[in-house]
Amino acid sequence: MKNVLLPENFDFQNSIPLWQLDSERKQISQDFAFENFKQAFEFMTLCAQFAEEIDHHPDWSNSWNKVLVQLTTHSCNGLTDLDIAMAKAMDAFALKVKS
Repeated sequence: MKNVLLPENFDFQNSIPLWQLDSERKQISQDFAFENFKQAFEFMTLCAQFAEEIDHHPDWSNSWNKVLVQLTTHSCNGLTDLDIAMAKAMDAFALKVKS
């Protein structure tokens, strides 16, 4: 994957509807909630493995069943296709863990 800034007219709502865009801070975020700590940790493990594969790592925190995620591409000072790929993967991992 390339590390290219997304165009200004990128359709975040259509591409990643569960994520919130903070254009001032040039990041997207989402708060994931699970049934328990075990599910939250399983989600984080899946995300960590994917992050290593694409060499793009989230800023996140965990408190029991919650995982708060912020994505941006620090090296580009903005949002790139890597952030969108990671967001989509995280959405899929959350569904997998919850099912």
